[in-house]
Amino acid sequence: MAPSLSGRQQLRFFDMGLDDRLVKAIAKLGWVRPTVIQERAIPLGLEGKDVLARARTGSGKTAAYAIPMLQRILTAKKVLQEQSVRALVLVPTKELGHQVKTMVSQLAECCSHDLRVSDVSMQTDYSAQRPLLMEKPDVLVGTPSRVLGHLTRRNVELRDSLEVLVVDEADLLLSFGFESDLHALLGHLPKIYQSFLMSATFNEEVEALKRLILHNPVVLKLEESRLPPCSQLMQYHVKCEEEERFLLIIALIKLGLVRGKTLLFVNTVERAYRLRLFLEQFVVRCCVLNGELPIHSRCHIIEQFNRGLYNFIVATDESSLLQSANQSHSKSAEVSKKKKKNMAKMTKEAKDKEYGVSRGIDFQNVSNVINFDFPPTVEAYIHRVGRTARADQQGTALTFVGHREVHLLEEVEQILSGGEDGKSVLKPYQFDMKEIEGFHYRCKDAMRAVTKQAIKEARLKEIKQELINSKQLKTYFEDNPKELHMLRHDKTLHPSTIKPHMKNVPEYLVPSTLQGVAQPLVGKRKLQPKGNIATKKPFKRQRQDPLKNFKYTGKESSK
Repeated sequence: MAPSLSGRQQLRFFDMGLDDRLVKAIAKLGWVRPTVIQERAIPLGLEGKDVLARARTGSGKTAAYAIPMLQRILTAKKVLQEQSVRALVLVPTKELGHQVKTMVSQLAECCSHDLRVSDVSMQTDYSAQRPLLMEKPDVLVGTPSRVLGHLTRRNVELRDSLEVLVVDEADLLLSFGFESDLHALLGHLPKIYQSFLMSATFNEEVEALKRLILHNPVVLKLEESRLPPCSQLMQYHVKCEEEERFLLIIALIKLGLVRGKTLLFVNTVERAYRLRLFLEQFVVRCCVLNGELPIHSRCHIIEQFNRGLYNFIVATDESSLLQSANQSHSKSAEVSKKKKKNMAKMTKEAKDKEYGVSRGIDFQNVSNVINFDFPPTVEAYIHRVGRTARADQQGTALTFVGHREVHLLEEVEQILSGGEDGKSVLKPYQFDMKEIEGFHYRCKDAMRAVTKQAIKEARLKEIKQELINSKQLKTYFEDNPKELHMLRHDKTLHPSTIKPHMKNVPEYLVPSTLQGVAQPLVGKRKLQPKGNIATKKPFKRQRQDPLKNFKYTGKESSK
């Protein structure tokens, strides 16, 4: 059993007997004290025990297994200097693979000469990643399918060298259909190794995985709620129908009631582009993040968001992508069973099954999560909302609820109401829709501009941009410059026009009850350049072109 935390002071990282280089790297990251999961899991990992841990998103699970994993590798390399793959981290998505690789590299920064970390979760050609694996990185990160592909091609060998196996986000990994790959992969591993199984939820599949890969594990079920407490995460819901959602979201943004970095979740890719184009009508900068984009583009969007280039991201989560794909193919009900199987296979190949937004992406400093569409399940709600109020930061979650989604709201309230004195944690958002009636006409104008054709062309525009920027097509375009020229100059047939006046909010549109609260972007005259404010004479002196002043010299022209 794990030692009790009651009656003693919280452990600090330098009290854990870690390598000095790890302690120095942790200090560089600005971590003073370990989180609850780290304080419980790291000592157990250092003792060499198998660990099964359940902790919510944002609780520090990655460092909880990465620190003892790196400590074990550094200790082993003092005895045996031979370079080999000693640790394998299995993740469900490419985004999480990129995040884990970044975190492990940061922890190993002060010993980078002795530790190498590689991520093979990207879906590039196996032969392109082979030189990376020939160097035998100490830590290998990847999805089960990619790692298995390299093992079957003999690009990497783990049977004689592996010491630590980590399965991160185990519940999500199984729901993505990696079970068969995982079983096949275990056949390439040695019989004895230390294991970490990290999961946000415990279910029957995770229990089965526990019996498969763990040996006498210590089970950590932390006594904490699935989401941060109300003092840290404020959750609201507002009942509104389809058109009211668009009206409310633009009113909240333009009145300055939504402040800081914000994630807007929808249930389909088509909805994501509809919402993005709608917001762009009001000159609100945002971008779409979905599984149809290549991994490099998705990571680039996240980096831009983290750097503050965008304050709004419209995102779809993994379950919604699969659901929308199935719905789009289920319309033809009279298709034969054989055709249905082929369509399902095509869908599986077309969609990026190793994609995840609600979990597995390192969004930084997210202030708000807005569920524009209600999440399809309670788990989806928890994982979406878990993107904000991470660590010790504050966050707000707002969910739009239609009359057909009331039963889903009740399910979420029932699951989450246990920890807060039995009261519902989702407070009703006190907002009178009549107060923003002035935005109604602008909202209708914007909705008319967002047509199906505009949505289609917006998606095509992104695809064209991906083709132009593709490294794999670079040589092709060098041989066929005309096609690249045509692609660059291919303009949209029906571009949506953005009216400049939609950017500003006149004072008469600001509700009287929000006069002291709202911070709208009110239309004002542009300030004159310095030196030209006092008088208008400098402006007249600048006009030296006689043709521009010809109409003002009527007397001379009549002679």
